[in-house]
Amino acid sequence: MIEDKNQPRTQLENLGEFALIDHLTANFNITQKSTIKGIGDDAAVLDFGKKQAVVSTDLLIEGVHFDLSYMPLKHLGYKAVMVNLSDIYAMNAMATQVTVSIAVSNRFPLEALEELYEGIHTAASIYGIDVVGGDTTSSTSGLLISVTAIGEVATGEAVYRSGAKPNDLLVVTGDLGGAYMGLQVLEREKEVFKVNPNNQPDLDQYTYIVERQLKPEARKDIVSLLKELEVKPTAMIDISDGLSSEIIHLCKQSNVGCDLYEDKIPLDPQVITTCEEFNIDSTTVALNGGEDYELLFTISQEDYPKIQANPNFSVIGYMQDVSAGMHLVTRAESKIPLKAQGWKSFNA
Repeated sequence: MIEDKNQPRTQLENLGEFALIDHLTANFNITQKSTIKGIGDDAAVLDFGKKQAVVSTDLLIEGVHFDLSYMPLKHLGYKAVMVNLSDIYAMNAMATQVTVSIAVSNRFPLEALEELYEGIHTAASIYGIDVVGGDTTSSTSGLLISVTAIGEVATGEAVYRSGAKPNDLLVVTGDLGGAYMGLQVLEREKEVFKVNPNNQPDLDQYTYIVERQLKPEARKDIVSLLKELEVKPTAMIDISDGLSSEIIHLCKQSNVGCDLYEDKIPLDPQVITTCEEFNIDSTTVALNGGEDYELLFTISQEDYPKIQANPNFSVIGYMQDVSAGMHLVTRAESKIPLKAQGWKSFNA
């Protein structure tokens, strides 16, 4: 984290835990009817009436999930919320609340945490969710962020990973590979900066893919759009670990096979040109890159006409009987077994 010596620096020890929480959350307002009690008590109180609650949590650790040499703290706060909201939307649910917990070392002044929480506040405001609690504690190893997202879904409307059937179509939103290639650009510029700190990176030609890495957007719009189109997916998952990993999750949970068509995978032109520059195969990036936070789902063939002309969706595959296995059908029409080569948390 590059520090500006001219910025004010308020030591956290000058506030104490409760004053810090009060300070960082002073601007969080309650907007959801289901929030009965938010920050300020031993627990939040939520009322979902006749709807079902959906809960998901993620942990982000400095040096593992993010690098503060190029990740602005405001963007990190925003991304930490997006990562969790994406899991809620992948259940065909709407997110309503989050809790945010942080562990922080003494190298972070109050002003740094204000930036982090500004990003959290921005995400909460844009996506219409309430921040209803969390925890703060000290860390000896940098910054850790844990966000728990809570959502609601009408009874019977939740979509699981386990509902895909043979003959269903495999559909993905948006485009893939951008976040991974944005990370490659940022890592390259970091190494250049190490060699020559006076060299300022020129990222103009990489704007889209860098934003896909630093400021991803969860696909709340898709949940509303599917409802509007009267399409209920048979199975759904968000793409956090790479397309191949997520397809394998869906297939295993649903006990089906899949043919994924290489020529149908949606790629942004900036991803393609950057892959060429880095001499990386764009299909490999789409399959294994991860962090795109698009939604991957299956639909019955009867629903295909409802999404056919919609630019938000790409049909990329076809679900088979489990005995057929899981394959990538290449542009040359050969079949290659799908492998989960995306993010693995416990790899050395």
